[in-house]
Amino acid sequence: MQTHNNAQQQHIYQVSELNQKARMLLEGEFVNVWISGEISNLVKASSGHWYFSLKDNRAQIKSAMFKGNNRSVRAVVENGTQVLVRGRVSLYEPRGDFQFIAEVMEPAGEGLLKQQFEHLKQQLSQMGLFDQDVKRPIPVAPKRVGIVTSPTGAAVHDILTVLKRRSPQTEVIIYPTMVQGEQAAQNLIWAINTANYRNEVDVLIVGRGGGSLEDMWCFNDEALAHTIYNSALPIISAVGHEVDVSISDFVADLRAPTPSAAAEIVSTDNSELINKTTQLYSRLLMAYANNHKNRKSSFAQLNKTLSLLHPSHKIRLAQQQTDELNLRLNGLIKQTVAHKQQRSVVAKEMLLANTPKHQLQLAKNKHSQLSHDLQASFNNHFSKQQQRFAKNIEKLQIVSPLATLQRGYAIATSETGKVITNKAQVKVDEKLNIKVADGAIAVKVIN
Repeated sequence: MQTHNNAQQQHIYQVSELNQKARMLLEGEFVNVWISGEISNLVKASSGHWYFSLKDNRAQIKSAMFKGNNRSVRAVVENGTQVLVRGRVSLYEPRGDFQFIAEVMEPAGEGLLKQQFEHLKQQLSQMGLFDQDVKRPIPVAPKRVGIVTSPTGAAVHDILTVLKRRSPQTEVIIYPTMVQGEQAAQNLIWAINTANYRNEVDVLIVGRGGGSLEDMWCFNDEALAHTIYNSALPIISAVGHEVDVSISDFVADLRAPTPSAAAEIVSTDNSELINKTTQLYSRLLMAYANNHKNRKSSFAQLNKTLSLLHPSHKIRLAQQQTDELNLRLNGLIKQTVAHKQQRSVVAKEMLLANTPKHQLQLAKNKHSQLSHDLQASFNNHFSKQQQRFAKNIEKLQIVSPLATLQRGYAIATSETGKVITNKAQVKVDEKLNIKVADGAIAVKVIN
């Protein structure tokens, strides 16, 4: 009974559940794993997937590579092939098989070389050998080009062919070297140092034709990279085909996709040279025409200056100045006379204005004006008073008792003249006067 209770307290896994958890643990822990081994039991299924084992001399592991990944494999994959594989560890749940899912596969030798390449590339980049600000400019249309390559390879033939076609006037110096094998890197270093020591070219092309990664491995040498970096001559790296990349490409001042492309970079097409020469000739003719025009203009200016310095010109100038002074003098005389005449007229008018007869006439005119203004002011005042009196009469008539009587009302007064306003003020047989609009009526109170 105690064993049964312990079982109830612990979680009991289903087989599928345990396999699923084991797969998730494996895939979460072992990601981007590199494995080197030999392929065996290879099966290329009709679905496009590959199933195989990877083994060494002590163990093996079941593996799979799905068609989405194996399409990019360039190596010949068959039983017995040594490969370098990158992928993740997993578990095939239905059978509980421990397996490796391959995502990248390379031949073992080439894969190791690529690892070394990436490590060296990162190391040199951190040292600053790839920085753009230290790159030397490539000269335009250099007079002399140096080629560091094999004198019997396809690269030198391609470079010379392009230079002969595009720029036959460019001189070429070949610095022969090995471009493949264990001694190739040291040969390349020696050739570059020799070219720098001689200092007889404007630019160096360093490269070779295409080949396998192992064939071109000498261009991934660290010592060669430092030699290219320290070169006083600008270097164009032209290694292999366009898809091939080497450490030399990153360190060099410029990378050319092929040796032929490097030759095109350092050469000027003859047709371009002819066009440029034609343009320069046209510019020369234009410059000559402009120079001739300018000199002709200068000569005309000098001739004009010379004529201005001639004595006859000075005489004519003096005569012109004399005429101008005469005109100015006559103008001043006329202006002075006119000014005097104007002042005389003004003085005469002032004298006439101050005579007794004129002053008397002014006084008469002023008296007449004042009389007129006084009469107009009186008339205006009288008219306003009349209007005011009429308005007051009108207002008085409005409040006058007579006007009230005209409308049918009457005023009762006692014999003493006191106005009767209520019944209590009168007695029987008392005599009253009733005033109406056209007179007064005597009455006697009977009730």
